[in-house]
Amino acid sequence: MMNIETGAVPAQSVSPGLPLAINSPGSRFLKRLMDIVMAMLMILFIAPWLFTLVILTITLDSRGGPFFIQKRTGRSRRTFNCLKFRTMVINKDSHRIQVQVNDSRITRVGGFLRKYHIDELPQVFNVLAGSMSIVGPRPHMLRQNIQFSKMSSSYHYRHLVKPGMTGLAQVRGFHGMIHDTNDYHSRLNSDLEYIQNWTLFTDLRIFIQTTIQILFQQ
Repeated sequence: MMNIETGAVPAQSVSPGLPLAINSPGSRFLKRLMDIVMAMLMILFIAPWLFTLVILTITLDSRGGPFFIQKRTGRSRRTFNCLKFRTMVINKDSHRIQVQVNDSRITRVGGFLRKYHIDELPQVFNVLAGSMSIVGPRPHMLRQNIQFSKMSSSYHYRHLVKPGMTGLAQVRGFHGMIHDTNDYHSRLNSDLEYIQNWTLFTDLRIFIQTTIQILFQQ
C-alpha cells in the first residue's frame, strides 16, 4: 500500500472550463491518426514474431494463459479492459493489490517482461480499438482511482483524455509502484502538464524517448 504522507507538493490545477488543444476536433483527429498508424506498424511488424515468442515463453514458464486483462479507467472515466501479458502467477489478489518491490507473485519471465516493459505491448490493440492512445496518462486500477481521487481535487482531470501506453510521467522516471504522496503528485503533475501543453510533436518526442529508455535502460 502507498504510504500517505503530509506536506507533499500539491498537484497543479486544471480548469475544467478551459479549452484544451488536445481535445479540439483537429487535434483529436491528428492524434487518433497517429495512434492508428503506429499501432498498425507495431501489429504488422513487431507482434507476429515478438508476441509469438512471448506467448510461448509465458506458457512454458508458469501455469495459466499468456494474457492478463484488467479493468482500468479511461477517457471520461469510462471503464475498459486493459490488455497485458501475464507476468505473475495466477493469484486472487492480482486485481486488488498493486505489484510490490520484490513481489513473489512475479514469474521469472514476468520479471524480464516488466523490466523492458514488454508486458504492456498488447495494449496496441487497446489503442487500435480506441480505448487508449500511444501517449497519455497511464491508466490505474479501479480501486487505485478511488484512493487517488481522494488525494487531489485535480486527479480526475487526467481522465479528460485517453490513457496512454506511455506518457510524460514515464519518460521522467515516474513509473512502476507509487510509493508515497510525493511520487503520486510528481506523476499527477506530469500528467496535467502533458494535457495542458499537448502538441503532436510532444507525442512523437515522448514515444521516441520511451523507445530509447527501454532499449538502453536509461
